[in-house]
Amino acid sequence: MNRNKLREALHKKRFEWRRHILERLTERNISQKAVIDVLVYGEEIEDYPGNEPYPSALFLGWVEGKPLHVVVSLDEGAKYAYIITTYEPGLDTFEPDFRTRRKR
Repeated sequence: MNRNKLREALHKKRFEWRRHILERLTERNISQKAVIDVLVYGEEIEDYPGNEPYPSALFLGWVEGKPLHVVVSLDEGAKYAYIITTYEPGLDTFEPDFRTRRKR
């Protein structure tokens, strides 16, 4: 994912909160600011270029000392982002670095 285009979309407020993420934010007591901070300052840990209708990526950031994952897709042509979901990753799925998926 082109980070510069993603940051530009976020900076220009050219993004949409999908209903799914808004529900998760409420359930998990996560702020919208925390999600945006992860997308702007966090680390892209997985790239999904084949996702439809737009390529997407998984980002890792730290909020109040806890890991936070955020999935976002980007329409690079329109420079418009769709924030899809967020969650606190667990050790059942990720290694302790929260970047690497556990082998099954």
